[in-house]
Amino acid sequence: MSDLILLEGIEVPAALGVSRAERKMRRPVRIDLELECALGPAGRTDRLAHTTDYGEIYRTVEEVASGQEHRLVEALAERIAQALLTRFPLEGCTVTVRKPTPVAGSLRFAGVRIRRRKGDGF
Repeated sequence: MSDLILLEGIEVPAALGVSRAERKMRRPVRIDLELECALGPAGRTDRLAHTTDYGEIYRTVEEVASGQEHRLVEALAERIAQALLTRFPLEGCTVTVRKPTPVAGSLRFAGVRIRRRKGDGF
């Protein structure tokens, strides 16, 4: 599949962190998505019904990030990928999650990038 929807710079609060106190703070995380799907029908018809609604994708990411606790950015990324692949007509997705200032000092972000495809258990 060569068609991609790109959604970059999503910021949503997440209950993310190893400690209970950190998870309660619900600090924002930054998420980038590459969604593999056929864009030809939408390109030809110019109709939202023939593509994936960005607003629905955002709401799904927000629901996963803030709707449950996550100890690790790896777990958050995996849960987002699973939700997207089960709820939308996607062939695959790449999910990047960045946690701002995870430790005191000069580290701006810590994060992960995962790639998952339909058939990887979804």
